[in-house]
Amino acid sequence: MRHGTPPPGADLRATGGGRRGGHGHSVMAAPERIPAQRHRGYNGAMARGTSTLDSAGTPSGKDALNPVWFKPVMFGFMLVGLLWIIVYYLSGTSWPVPQFGAWNIMVGFGIMFIGFLMTTRWR
Repeated sequence: MRHGTPPPGADLRATGGGRRGGHGHSVMAAPERIPAQRHRGYNGAMARGTSTLDSAGTPSGKDALNPVWFKPVMFGFMLVGLLWIIVYYLSGTSWPVPQFGAWNIMVGFGIMFIGFLMTTRWR
């Protein structure tokens, strides 16, 4: 037997301060296997203990994934708001809606804000 190798059948879990007996070396525990049902569908919610899986093992309810259209709409709001403000400045305040005047900036930020609010629901 080589020095530093535990004897056959030895318990490999670390005990006490990470040392076994008086050998002077630490023995780390082998990582435990996560059951397949528990690992399937993990999206970070398991750390909070709120993960719900249906019978097929896919997230459901609050942990369900977003629809396909969600991300393009979210980024679309952010880009439209930015373009609104850029057009307002480049046109010398005569576009997009001249009657709004300086409120065009708030309209642009409002549209962008809707996109940023959508990021809180993105999974």
